[in-house]
Amino acid sequence: MHELGAFLEEQDKGVLVRLLLEQAMEDERLYGRLLMWTARKRSEEVDLAAFRKVIDDAFRPGELLDYGSVADFTRGIEDVLESVAELLEEGHAEETIELCEYALKAAEGAMDYDVEGCLSGALEGLEEIHHAACKEAKVDPKALARRLLDWEVGGHYDTFFEAANTYADVLQEEGVAEYERLAEERWAQVSVLGPGEKDPQGHFGKRSRITHVLEILAWQEGDIEKLVAVISRDLSGPHQYLRIASIYTEAGQSGKALEWAEEAMWVFPDNRHPGLREFVAWQYHHMGRHEEGTQLIWPHFAKSPQLESYKELKKHAERGGLWEQWRNKALEFLREELARRKEESKQGYLSLPVDHSELVRIFLSEGDVEAAWREAQEGSCSENLWLELAARREEEHPEEALAIYESRIEPLIEQTNNAAYKEACELLAKVGALMHTVDREPEFKEYLKLLRIEYKRKRNFMKLLEGMK
Repeated sequence: MHELGAFLEEQDKGVLVRLLLEQAMEDERLYGRLLMWTARKRSEEVDLAAFRKVIDDAFRPGELLDYGSVADFTRGIEDVLESVAELLEEGHAEETIELCEYALKAAEGAMDYDVEGCLSGALEGLEEIHHAACKEAKVDPKALARRLLDWEVGGHYDTFFEAANTYADVLQEEGVAEYERLAEERWAQVSVLGPGEKDPQGHFGKRSRITHVLEILAWQEGDIEKLVAVISRDLSGPHQYLRIASIYTEAGQSGKALEWAEEAMWVFPDNRHPGLREFVAWQYHHMGRHEEGTQLIWPHFAKSPQLESYKELKKHAERGGLWEQWRNKALEFLREELARRKEESKQGYLSLPVDHSELVRIFLSEGDVEAAWREAQEGSCSENLWLELAARREEEHPEEALAIYESRIEPLIEQTNNAAYKEACELLAKVGALMHTVDREPEFKEYLKLLRIEYKRKRNFMKLLEGMK
């Protein structure tokens, strides 16, 4: 490389120019780089038209539908960002702003071809350069506020997202005030939505963007009531009430928070947001209304009587020292549900068998292995729970654990796949260890001998048995 550089330095300038131009005619990326370099260097004024042409070419994917061309496409975009950033370093802040905004539009127009995220990265990079240029240039804060708001509210790719925050150092008080005034003009056109209502304009994206702008401005001012007023323009669902309740809670106004949350539960009696129910329940606990708080959680358990909802009920009941009575109620409910489902199964209403898996799971979670065992014996349970029971009872009841393991080995071998063979061998290892514990080692050796005879054609299983004694 050093020798080549030295050789080129000795060549005639005209020869090198011709060579470079010939290569540029065949290499679009090199041509674009040279064009942008020329646009910056040949006079005191930047040739914006030349830059725009290169930007158009760089962000025009053309027939880019295969991954093989993505690398060239990405490098061309990187060249644009690098040249625009160099333009700013050379003191052309105003021109940089104009070119950044031009390139941002070009990038948005090509987003359908963003196969590997290069355009998303370009948007972020251009926004960073744009912000830096705005800090350097003497921009009109009001004009900038108008452009940023138009882009944030009217765009589709989060360009200049939360601009009021990011550009606060550039907009200053005058620009932020203009930004807010323009945002409120648009906000006035947004429909007020009550419970269950849908936006008649049907522009969810635009609505959410302008709403977010107003929320950011309210947060900047630290005005809680203003923020609530923005959010409460859409009370179509319980989640909005919960947002407001959470905001008041963070502001230390628990009374107002509870009012909003309780209103939501009254307005949406048949569609209670799970987070809303949980929120109100904990508010009740903070006020010492533990029975009411736990009662709010019960419908969720009754609707889905499973371990997770059981734990949630326990968490609330324990807060007021009420778990014993609620536990008894929950277990009684579970048994009644089992009885009902068993009856339905007998009548042919249920196609799946009904077992006691959920009760087994609950007792195991509480560490009551014996109660879980009794439930499994009485009403059976899922396969994984039988194996967990066996593992938990190995030490004190090795014979019972052995029976569970042994009953599952041959059905696994019959499945004829390597995963099942591996699982069967793992159970065999457990059986061998337990038989050693109860002095039945000769019996285990005989069992292995029989398996080798019975399944000798299963070569993969035989390989796994090698070395097992």
